[in-house]
Amino acid sequence: MAADVVLTKSELQAAIAELPGWEVRDGWLRRTYQTPGWPHTMLLAQTIGYLAEAAWHHPDLSLGYAQVTVKLQTHRVRGITAMDVALARKIHEVVLWQPAADSPLDGFPKTWVH
Repeated sequence: MAADVVLTKSELQAAIAELPGWEVRDGWLRRTYQTPGWPHTMLLAQTIGYLAEAAWHHPDLSLGYAQVTVKLQTHRVRGITAMDVALARKIHEVVLWQPAADSPLDGFPKTWVH
């Protein structure tokens, strides 16, 4: 898929099937992540910002006390492209990561981002 080619409905449906919690609404690929509270909301926003900057592709973010909404669209074509799906996959992978049960890392003791 070319980076500036708007995805078809079937391509978007296939992408959404691999991105739990993500949806297409009003021409944007979007998802809201719930957090344990404000400090985690800020950490999550910064993490998404870091990933987006590394990818040189920048989402729209909306922040609340315990949530971050991510909206992805390739602005120059005003539609959802492979770039948006790729960044959504990376965000989803990093944001929901937790140590495995057999890991020496304890993990956050309360409800993490979901």
